[in-house]
Formats: sequence, structure tokens, C-alpha cells
Amino acid sequence: MAFAELLERAGGGGLFQALQVFTLLLPSILVPPQLLMENFSAAIPGHRCWAHVLDNSSEAPANLTSEALLTISIPPGPNHEPHQCLRFRQPQWQLLDPNATATNWSEAATEPCVDGWVYDHSTFTSTIVSEWDLVCEYQGLKPMGQSIYMAGVLMGSVFWGLLSDRFGRKPVLSWCCLQVALANTSTIFASNFLIYCGLRFLSAFGVAGIIMISVTLVAEWTTTRRRAVTITIVGCSYSLGQMTLGAMAFVLRDWRALQLAMSTPFFAIFLISWWLPESARWLIIMGKPEQALRELKKVSRINGHKEATKSLTVEVLMTSMEEEVASSKARKSVLDLFLVPVLRWRSCSMFLVSFSQMISYYGLVLDLQNLGSDIFLLQVLFGAVDLLARATTTFLLSFLGRRMTLASFQTIAGLSILANILVPQGEAKLRAWGTAVVSSHTTALSFDNSRKSAAARGKRQEVIITESTWF
Repeated sequence: MAFAELLERAGGGGLFQALQVFTLLLPSILVPPQLLMENFSAAIPGHRCWAHVLDNSSEAPANLTSEALLTISIPPGPNHEPHQCLRFRQPQWQLLDPNATATNWSEAATEPCVDGWVYDHSTFTSTIVSEWDLVCEYQGLKPMGQSIYMAGVLMGSVFWGLLSDRFGRKPVLSWCCLQVALANTSTIFASNFLIYCGLRFLSAFGVAGIIMISVTLVAEWTTTRRRAVTITIVGCSYSLGQMTLGAMAFVLRDWRALQLAMSTPFFAIFLISWWLPESARWLIIMGKPEQALRELKKVSRINGHKEATKSLTVEVLMTSMEEEVASSKARKSVLDLFLVPVLRWRSCSMFLVSFSQMISYYGLVLDLQNLGSDIFLLQVLFGAVDLLARATTTFLLSFLGRRMTLASFQTIAGLSILANILVPQGEAKLRAWGTAVVSSHTTALSFDNSRKSAAARGKRQEVIITESTWF
């Protein structure tokens, strides 16, 4: 590849590349908390209906305990605990009789929580669920909010990809960081759930750009032989982000405090990102060789390749990139992936594999409450196992190859899901470990798929790493 040779002359693995990766580690660490934050900010606390006799001290008889008042006010639920969505219309005093039977309360008239709910604040002082009463008949709003967020990621992936090809990687990356910072910080002032969802959509829109463009920018400034290790380092930072989220959520039990802590660093990232040079490869293809030459010479000076600053000229750049520039001007479309038989087979296979692993991954990591009570430890566990999977994938690819690694990880993930079904609900720790194994293997699969997809797209698009690198 012609640009790879130019990059080698400027220093394809020196101080500049180290500084670039270090700069982009911070947004990479903070991106996973944006996608997984609602495990904590939208956690469903224990709740029951507000009842007059139970929660209005002026109406409560002084000679009765809180347990007795609960018995006459709230009917038992499916697990013989206080029902979360129903209350008695009138206090059922007969239930205080030790000889009372199920018939005494099952025939009693009940009603929904017309006066609101009382929430358990022992784990979280506040969540969006308790903030806007997203329980009982409104419980469907919580997954709808998460779907809106993922829709923002989907639309942002398409939008920012096209925009970065038109206006460059660096300005789009900086804007996405600013957008995430503003949108996420504004959510703490949201007065209702609709405004909250709108701001989260804007945040997801920007997160998609950070995911794609940061990895693309790293790849376009790294030589081919060092790219695997570099992308692995960036990928491991995503795992650290998951662990960071678990630790921060444990310390900050209020959803607004957690949202603010995970959002304000993006203002600093926005300012820091301006030192990053634009992709020289993109500048040459877009007909800006003089600016590309300045960026290459800047990188050469940082890497200590002073002789390259003298030998690199506009004529050298245009001569070396002549074939690639001509290729970039040829009209391409997504349909090209399906018109060529080999690309069609690979594309369809990768689409199917990616879809299956994304369903598995998001279905597990976005519902930690169903896996156990200590969701903070579960989040850290997911990040730790995820880190191990990312770190070992590169070595497995070297020894086993892409096809064998992909097939074996897919098999292990599928067997782990099936085995998890057989684990009793009471074995929360065992279920958590099984789910973590599934998560780690689907992550490694995505990491491998991004490379295979890049190879299938051909040399001209070799360095474009899609969103699937993340997960």
C-alpha cells in the first residue's frame, strides 16, 4: 500500500503514535459507560404503592407496627412479597387475625397505585425509574428509552462515517466529543422522560462518531504491521471503561451525579483533541497534498526522523499515491459488496455473525439486574473478563488464524448461553460467570470480525475500522 510506505519513512511506530494512542485512550475508556450507564442510572429499585394508612403518619394507628400496616395495606405479590403495583382500596383489618387465610385477602378489592409509589433507596438514592415512575404500567418506557439510544448509535454510525469522509476525521471527532459532553450534561436538567430520551439520543449520535473515528484515525496513522497491537490497546481501554463504570456507580448512587461524572471529561477531551493531526492519507485523497505534507513532516519531527522532512515533497506524495488517488475517484457503493461473488459471501456471513453476537451481547450486558443483586461487582467482572478476551485475541489469531478463532469463540459463546439456561435462578454468581464468558467471547468475535471485514473491503478501504471494533 503506497501510503504505508510514506508512513514508514515518517515513522510509523514512534513517539507520535504513542502520544496519539495515549490521547485517545481517555475517550475510549469513557465510551463504554455511555452505552451501559442505564444499568445503574435506570436501575429498578424495590417499590410498592403509596398507601394512606401506611405512609401517612397522621392516619396510622400508634399501636401497630410497620409490618402490620403493610399487611393490611398492600396485598402479597407473586413471590409472597408486597405487591409492587397493587394496593387494597381499604385497609384489610381482618388480615391481622392469626387465623386469616388466603381467601381473606384474595377476595378483597385492590386498585393500581393511583397515589404513586414508595421506592427503596438503600442501593440507589435516585434513578430515572424512581424519578419519573417508570414502573408497573409504565415499565415499558425504560426499554423504549434504551432503544432510542441504540437508534442514535445506528444513525450516528452512518452519518458521521459519511461526514468524516467529506470534512475530515479530526474536526468530526472534536465535534462529537463536544456534542456528547453537552448532551449528557444537559440530561441532569431534564424535566421529564421525553426530554431525557431526546438528549440521550443526541449523546448516542455523538458516541457513534467517537467510536468509529478515533479508531479510524489511529489506524490511518499506524503502519500495517503495528496496527493489530495498536487496535488491541485501544480495545483494552474499552474494557477498562466497563470496570470504571462499575466502580463509579458504586461510589455515586445518584443518577445525576453519575451522569455528570461520566460526561464532563468530554469537555477536556474536546480541547485536547485539537492537537491531533488530520489523517494525511485522507488529505492526499481529497486533493490537499500541501496540508498532508505538513502533517507528515510534523509526525517525522516528533518521531525523530529529521531526514524524512527533507526527502518528503509534494511530488513524492503525489507520485506514491497516484494509484490510490485514482482508485478513490472511482464511484463505489454499498452494492459493490453484493455484486462480487466473494465479497457477497463474506459480507452476508459477517452480517449474520455480527447480528447474532450483538443480540447476545447487548441482551446480556444491558440487563445486569436479572443476573444478581450486586450489579456493581458484575459490571467490574464483565470488564475484567472482557479485558482478558481482548488481550488474548491477537495472539490466538497469530497461532490459530482468523477462521478457527472465529469458529471456536462462536461455539463457546453459544454453549455458554445454553448452559446458562440450566443454571438455577438462585445461583447468581454462577450465572454471572457464565454470562461474563459469553460477553468476553462475543467481544473477541467482534474484534476479529472487524479485521475480516476490513480485508473484504479491499486495500482502498483497509484502514477503515467500523463500529464493530468496539464490541
